[in-house]
Amino acid sequence: MKITRRNLLQFAASASALAAVGTIPASLTSAFAQEPRVIPWKNWSGGQSCTPAMRAAPASEAELADLIRTAPAPIRAVGAGHSFSPLVPTDGTILSLDRLSGVISHDSTSHRATIRAGTRLGALAGELAERGLALDNMPDINKQTLAGAIATATHGTGAELPSLSDFVTGLRLVTASGETVECSATRNADIFQAARVSLGALGIVTEVTMQARPLYKLKRRTWIEPIEDMLEAAPERWKTHRNFEFYYVPFSGMAIGITNDETDDPETPEPVNEDDEGLMQLKMLQEWLGWAPSTRRWLIQTIMSGIEPEERVDFSHKTLATERNVRFNEMEYHLPREAGPKALAEIIETLESNNVEVFFPIEYRTTAADTSWLSPFHERESCSIAIHRYHEEDYKPYFNLIEPIFRKYEGRPHWGKISTLKADDFAALYPKWDDFLKARAALDPQGKFLNPYLRSVFGVEA
Repeated sequence: MKITRRNLLQFAASASALAAVGTIPASLTSAFAQEPRVIPWKNWSGGQSCTPAMRAAPASEAELADLIRTAPAPIRAVGAGHSFSPLVPTDGTILSLDRLSGVISHDSTSHRATIRAGTRLGALAGELAERGLALDNMPDINKQTLAGAIATATHGTGAELPSLSDFVTGLRLVTASGETVECSATRNADIFQAARVSLGALGIVTEVTMQARPLYKLKRRTWIEPIEDMLEAAPERWKTHRNFEFYYVPFSGMAIGITNDETDDPETPEPVNEDDEGLMQLKMLQEWLGWAPSTRRWLIQTIMSGIEPEERVDFSHKTLATERNVRFNEMEYHLPREAGPKALAEIIETLESNNVEVFFPIEYRTTAADTSWLSPFHERESCSIAIHRYHEEDYKPYFNLIEPIFRKYEGRPHWGKISTLKADDFAALYPKWDDFLKARAALDPQGKFLNPYLRSVFGVEA
């Protein structure tokens, strides 16, 4: 065969594809007789990284089971890398579930759908819409895999709406022995309550059955008002709007409110997304006027007061999720709902009195109580407060300043976001903590799925 640049590229592409599933023929092995390339990994923000000994992307549950039995530990599944906590880093094996994606089946009567665990939320929303279905709620980022989203209790906003994990009605889980376990509220019920929010510590989820609903539209309204007015009106807005959240812009005294309510109105054109540009303008103002908070406040208020309210009507998955292209690291805690306004006021006072260099808005949402053992919303109606730091900046001083306030109000950290809590802290926050530990030890006695971070979370020695 004549060697051309095109042939060489095709040959290399074929070898790479075969290498991903571990089936390289002897002819290719001899042609590329060298050590396997070790490929570093890092998350979306760049805040977490590792160099695993092995990467794999199984195309079937059977192939996944074989990998779990033989691959170097710790074994960690990876999705879109949108977790900011060290859930993934390992010097063992990183498993991608990207080849285990798509809707397997759906029931048009019960509105339930069975979905492969590696399906990205944005793609899932589109596939469900083609079948006349939608999830009852969505987070504001839709790049995550379904398995990753439920494993960390990823949530949207809505006083009566729980996290995504609460809509799970069944799971298939491949354990450390390579065994596949099916669980639901009536089958292996304890495993089910543990596995809905598991941090990937029980095994690798391959399929998820979700309770969906008929496709529906929402009217999204966005507006600006003083933070005092936003907080005063918040309790009533939680009651009267399906989804309500707001963002406080640091050093401005102003907040951006967002509501979503069901409607039969016709869809409207999608507006131009200017969120990223707005963030970069706030960054510029911080750099120019960080030394003069009062001037910065006056200028931001002047700019924001000229922004008119905006409305959009579209199907739910298009109005609830937004594009986030400006990278950041994030800390988010879930507090008892009644403590939220006071905690937010204290956070604002702390960061502004200390003139902390920050421009990312503070996000404030609500979530209904649920029953999953490790859900931060376990048996508690909650509000969620999230702080962000630009990915090129050191987040530790800011997060270390604010985290004691979250803890003061008995907050539980989002599993996919940054915190400094350890095993004893979590044990005090979660009534079913010991039950989860027992389930984890029974399914993975050797800690095959525990990286150093999870060992610290669960108090398991190496």
